[in-house]
Amino acid sequence: MRLGRALGATAVATALAGIALSAADWPQWRGPRRDGVAAETGLLKTWPSEGPPLAWRAAGAGNGYSSFAIAGGRLYTLGAKGPQEYVFAYDTATGKSIWEAPIGSRLSQDRGDGPRGTPTIDGPRVYAIGGRGDLACVDLATGKKIWGVSFPGEFSAAIPNWGYSESPLVVGDRVIVNAGGSDASIVAFDKATGKALWKSGSDRAAYSSAVLHEANGIRQAIFFTATNALGVDVANGRILWTYDRANNRTANVSTPVLRGDRVFISSDYGTGGGLLQLSPSGGGMGAKELYFTADMRTHHNTAVLVGDHMYGFSGPILTAMKFDDGTVAWKNRSVGKGSLVAAEGQLYLFSENGVVGLADAAPDEYRERGRFQIKAGNLPTWSHPVVSDGRLYLRDQDSIYAYDVKAK
Repeated sequence: MRLGRALGATAVATALAGIALSAADWPQWRGPRRDGVAAETGLLKTWPSEGPPLAWRAAGAGNGYSSFAIAGGRLYTLGAKGPQEYVFAYDTATGKSIWEAPIGSRLSQDRGDGPRGTPTIDGPRVYAIGGRGDLACVDLATGKKIWGVSFPGEFSAAIPNWGYSESPLVVGDRVIVNAGGSDASIVAFDKATGKALWKSGSDRAAYSSAVLHEANGIRQAIFFTATNALGVDVANGRILWTYDRANNRTANVSTPVLRGDRVFISSDYGTGGGLLQLSPSGGGMGAKELYFTADMRTHHNTAVLVGDHMYGFSGPILTAMKFDDGTVAWKNRSVGKGSLVAAEGQLYLFSENGVVGLADAAPDEYRERGRFQIKAGNLPTWSHPVVSDGRLYLRDQDSIYAYDVKAK
């Protein structure tokens, strides 16, 4: 396991090459390592009854469920206004709008219009996927669009029922996505020009975002498509392994949870999740199931791994589970079904009804340290929370909230 953890760190460093990050930055979906854990210290251990102090609230983010990428004192998110979808840039100190960049046409959907994915920051550029499958590369400083490609237009891909929800994975010189086309399920693009470098597989796109793993000299991106979890060789698109037991055939949303050479793949709709052991196999990589459990059925949230336990909403129930063997430590209704991130040994919980909670990330029992509620609109609060530089960022459609959670 020591070897696997070291290889995981190598993969993270490779994926984020070229980004001048501080420990407080959150440059992509689920943070620097795509694990939902913030490298923060000195945070509040309890909240007052009304919640932590509100630093600012900004309007103008439009419609959508995008979360946040944060770096260099700027916050980036996606939203729809009028017939267009945009990348937005805000000042993290004040909430003031800096620029907005159109990336594609608006997704209209009965569960809420607009984009679902989160931007990815890499060096001087931002990469984002709109709800209708428009992948765009935008200049970080100015918002000027550098290049773009349409998955339906370029690869005849079908837009998923609830819209594209993926946050692009940048690895070295390429952007790798689940475009979902025939013979172009997984596609790697040159990150500078947008040229397709390779295409692989024919699985339709789901709603999940990929993670990166490295071992045996092979860097693999691990995806959860509409049909399978799979590993694909970053260099050439070769599919290394597939795993279909966690597929629910309705909506595979959750991001794979990776630690060392093991990865947990999970979905809801009555399905569950399996832990896979990744290992060299015939000049490539293989995946062997170690266990399968119905006790961690993550829907739109992804479990966070703190110590030996992962914490996630299994359906509507917050669940603590030992990662390596699937033993359930506790279950609690907590704030209700939602999403979460972790920082400094605590869980930051955000229900789809606008309830925000703080609890210990501890396997012995559920201990809540505070909760409050934002005034949500008529759509679920499905945008995932972010903790960065002593602030908790939340979103409800057009509104962005920044709360001070740094201990004084």
